[in-house]
Amino acid sequence: MGRIGIFKKLWLLRCSRFVGERPLVRSIVDSRPKKILELGLGELSRTPNMLALASQVSDGPIHYVGLDRFEARLPEDPPGVTLKEAHSRLQNFGRVQLVPGNPDSTLARLCNHLGWFDFILVSSAIDQITVSRCWFFLQRLTRPHTVVFQELIEGGWEPVSHQNINDRASQQVLRKVG
Repeated sequence: MGRIGIFKKLWLLRCSRFVGERPLVRSIVDSRPKKILELGLGELSRTPNMLALASQVSDGPIHYVGLDRFEARLPEDPPGVTLKEAHSRLQNFGRVQLVPGNPDSTLARLCNHLGWFDFILVSSAIDQITVSRCWFFLQRLTRPHTVVFQELIEGGWEPVSHQNINDRASQQVLRKVG
């Protein structure tokens, strides 16, 4: 384990954090990600804690990429932070890239330039139609060791298997063709 002790690990996994976010904490502690992608930052409630934990357990610097609409949110979207506020709150955690725009079109533009990620989060703040268009590009950003989580509407997080990502990407390709 990196720079956190056994007691802090027990505290993080059993006592602190929201119950729904404990799978994220467990996965960060176990996989020690260095490159993190998050689709939909929302109000930035979990991201600073997640990056602080990742920087504690990781062996090297953290590279974080966050995709969100920021100021271009639609009225029906959940509330969130501005690009300037997000950057000022996250800049101390390592190399932070914040990209404004719809996650599907942003991924389409940047997919080949981003490389692969160790840890990917897909927020429930993004509507399902947009998320369904993202799976094709997310498939290209994963490797066998990549851990992907999708937020449930109820607030918890569930892991998404690589087979499930491939199936969702194939469905999107079939929708485009058919």
